[in-house]
Amino acid sequence: MDAVMKWVDARERLPKDGMPVAAATTGRYPPEAGSGAARADGEDFWLVLPMYFTSLHFAEDGTEHRDCFVDHDRVVRLPYGGPSEETVTHWAQLPTLPGMKVHQLLGPDARAAVRDSMS
Repeated sequence: MDAVMKWVDARERLPKDGMPVAAATTGRYPPEAGSGAARADGEDFWLVLPMYFTSLHFAEDGTEHRDCFVDHDRVVRLPYGGPSEETVTHWAQLPTLPGMKVHQLLGPDARAAVRDSMS
């Protein structure tokens, strides 16, 4: 089964509130302790992470964030160009369930769909 992803520039359009997404995230890893001169300043990265988008998020320290992406570790990232060390350059809607046109099933429909997809 193949999934086609349509990437959206986070500077141009944001997902709907509460939407789970694949987020292309960029930033810089901090330098490692005892690393050589080549890694003394850290290393740039650009990678895809599962996240959700929210129009309002309160961090554990009470900081209020608006229009942000949040990962499973509750790390907040703003759209590219925003005032954060790690930002989201692009986002894409997650693929649908295998062989289906929906992203979630609940209750008895879920069990039946899993069973059917595995046979």
